[in-house]
Amino acid sequence: MRYWLAPLTYALLCTPAWAGAQKEEALAASVQAALHSAVSDRASPEPIFSSFDEKLRWLNEMVPRLGRKIPDTRERIELLKTVYYEAQRAGLDPQLVLGLIQVESGFRKYAVSSAGARGLMQVMPFWVKQIGTTDQDLFHLRTNLRYGCTILRYYLDIEKGDLYRALGRYNGSLGRPEYPNAVHAAWQSNWKFMPDKVAQSSPTTITR
Repeated sequence: MRYWLAPLTYALLCTPAWAGAQKEEALAASVQAALHSAVSDRASPEPIFSSFDEKLRWLNEMVPRLGRKIPDTRERIELLKTVYYEAQRAGLDPQLVLGLIQVESGFRKYAVSSAGARGLMQVMPFWVKQIGTTDQDLFHLRTNLRYGCTILRYYLDIEKGDLYRALGRYNGSLGRPEYPNAVHAAWQSNWKFMPDKVAQSSPTTITR
């Protein structure tokens, strides 16, 4: 069982200044092939929602939240749609991915960490050598999100669904609480979203 600090408490205690530093590990040939396939798909990044109204509601809620980070509305919409598509494709919660991006790069597309991690999801370049192709640019929006979501999904599978440990692997700080708690706090404080069917059936359940 994992113990997460309350989002507001953690936000007050810690400054979200993190940079991804996934550790390079030898991959089995089957794993390498599966990850290569995952990052190579070029299908159109159009997210699938339960309905068109749900899509509009999600975007209408999320677009304003990015206003301070990304002033251009079209750029915000493109980012959000791509995040949703890539998270959905990897079996991740899109809001979790937004929380991770907030912590990793502060939504700076061209961020580079001291360890050399790149882009929105702070992906280490060795991943391109291991599972990608030399023409893939980690500063490209969709490429970065594709890699980041694929890597987090891989770590979740290794850890049998344990998000706390998977986030630790993602940041290269497995076993330490600071990074998983920071992502969890960003996710819960800034990117929570209630699906329409839940909102209609439980309109008074939000207490925060």
